Amino acid sequence: PAPGGTCTNVGCIPSKALLQSSEHFEHANKHFAEHGITATDVKMDVAKMLARKDGVVKQNNDGILYLFKKNKVSFFHGRGSFVKAAEGGYEIKVAGAAEATLVGKHIIVATGSNARQLPGVPFDEETVLSNDGALRVGAVPKTLALIGSGVIGLEMGSVWRRLGADVTILEGLPTFLGAVDEQIAKEAKKAFDKQGLKVELGVKVGEVAKTGAGVSIAYTDAKGEAKKLDADKLIVSIGRVPNTIGLNAEAVGLKLDERGAIVVDDECKTSLPNVWAVGDVVRGPMLAHKAEEEGVAVAERIAGQHGHVNFNTIPWVIYTSPEIAWVGRTEQQLKADGVKYKAGTFPFLANGRARALGDTTGMVKFLADATTDEILGVHIVGPMASELISEAVVAMEFKASAEDIARICHAHPSLSEATKEAALAVDKRTLNF
Repeated sequence: PAPGGTCTNVGCIPSKALLQSSEHFEHANKHFAEHGITATDVKMDVAKMLARKDGVVKQNNDGILYLFKKNKVSFFHGRGSFVKAAEGGYEIKVAGAAEATLVGKHIIVATGSNARQLPGVPFDEETVLSNDGALRVGAVPKTLALIGSGVIGLEMGSVWRRLGADVTILEGLPTFLGAVDEQIAKEAKKAFDKQGLKVELGVKVGEVAKTGAGVSIAYTDAKGEAKKLDADKLIVSIGRVPNTIGLNAEAVGLKLDERGAIVVDDECKTSLPNVWAVGDVVRGPMLAHKAEEEGVAVAERIAGQHGHVNFNTIPWVIYTSPEIAWVGRTEQQLKADGVKYKAGTFPFLANGRARALGDTTGMVKFLADATTDEILGVHIVGPMASELISEAVVAMEFKASAEDIARICHAHPSLSEATKEAALAVDKRTLNF
């Protein structure tokens, strides 16, 4: 209903707003005393928290409309679909409050993705929630169940756990955060366990039934034992599917794959001339910054320039506490690929700024080529990992070695010193550990 797509409206931006609010609440309740601050009878006004979140979203919506106006972009508000190939390009129908027919020489499809439903368990956004409903829960549930321990599951689980919900996450895979470097994932799991965020791995979900009080989930645990979990609310976060239903791709012969994603080449060209597609609706990671990079690259290509997206240096972030961020390959991937590598780690426990912050959980980990010392991957779990990872992205984009980072002066005291120290650790010569 507003510009900005999933990220701005029901994804990255509102979830970060709620994570920030809930983290403030947890600090006031559990950690202020360490700093000599006495705070008693701390309460959370959920309605006000949600209103602030909505305000942050609206600021972003308004910012997009401002940019449209500034750059003379015409905005048609409604559902777009292909009609037919037309002279000069393609005819697009816009169905909305005011219907319109447009003809474009170049078409860029950026329709994003939708939350994947459990078979036979549709979202009602009241009891069974997608990411959308999870961001609009009006009161703290006593018990909250989540299916899927990916980014959305962990972030939303963290928000409501901090506010007092008893949270259980059911994950079908036998390993926790399989896409994350194994050492980093184990460190994160220890932190979540300590916080009281319950994660059950290797489960097989059976019947999910709505009850008068909420929802009941039958499942088999990793040992094969039948279990049942009753909860006030259920958030389903088992992945996302490309949003191409209603696009009327068949009318113009636009090729889709078996998942419903638009088939594109390395330059985001589709099966049709002058039709492009970017973001969640095509192959690759479903990340807002990946979509933005592709969008910029396509605009450059249409303008006769040479747009470029390097998939090997796209950073990933999970905004829990501790944050988890990484770029490049994991240790398990390097082993599977037969790449000889060196690893170096440095714990935040030995970092002066982390001690001053009172947040020493986690580490920085470097993986470098055993022969050339080129950085192959950097993995972080700990405070401000989302910001620290950018140095690694720049380094990898310029083909830097671990020694290059080890020899750069980092400000003291700063969390970024842990990055320098981890780079030093690749050559077993840390200074402060």
